[in-house]
Amino acid sequence: MKATLRSPAVGRAIVLAALSLSVITGYAAQNTKAPSGPPQSGSKVMGELKFEGATKVEREAGVWVDGNYVGYLKELKGDKKVLLLPGDHNVAVRQSGYDDFEQKLVVEPGQVHTVSVRMHLAPHATTPDITSTLKLDIEPGRAAVFLDGKFVGHASEFGGALHSMLISPGKHRIKVELPGYRSFETEVNLLAGQKSEVKTELVKGSIEQASPEIKQPQ
Repeated sequence: MKATLRSPAVGRAIVLAALSLSVITGYAAQNTKAPSGPPQSGSKVMGELKFEGATKVEREAGVWVDGNYVGYLKELKGDKKVLLLPGDHNVAVRQSGYDDFEQKLVVEPGQVHTVSVRMHLAPHATTPDITSTLKLDIEPGRAAVFLDGKFVGHASEFGGALHSMLISPGKHRIKVELPGYRSFETEVNLLAGQKSEVKTELVKGSIEQASPEIKQPQ
């Protein structure tokens, strides 16, 4: 079965320019590398946040800053680099089957701060009876995907010729979200061994329409 939604093509989302990130006081920097040269943004006010991940698990993990989803780790550079107002900020990195990586840090004006992310397997993670396959053809591919209310990755991890989502048979709820776009939701009911596809192009919207899933890590 397929759930299909078509809309006009939309431009690439800007990671943080569209987000109104809060500045929180009262925390000290933890586990961050010493700031290095100024960010190449032309701004002496904003600080830049960079991320490092040793394995694919970390590099494909979703990143939240001050409770807002900003994308997956390895893409947060270039035109998607994370620029923050000086002050205290909270970072959370999430990957399905792993404990959340959380860090509080102080961003200095005009400085680059690097966060080294290391994910650890969740101690009570279980493997369901996986016999069904779901392929996602979602634009933009950096959108966050939630399966039955739980973050499972970004859309491009489950699309294309070589990628798909392996899930248990039965009824499942799929939700796709990205700041600046309207949420997309659909439901699939898969038989054992069945292959299915969800195809949609997110419609441009407002960050004000973002749901709690991408505003606040659960």
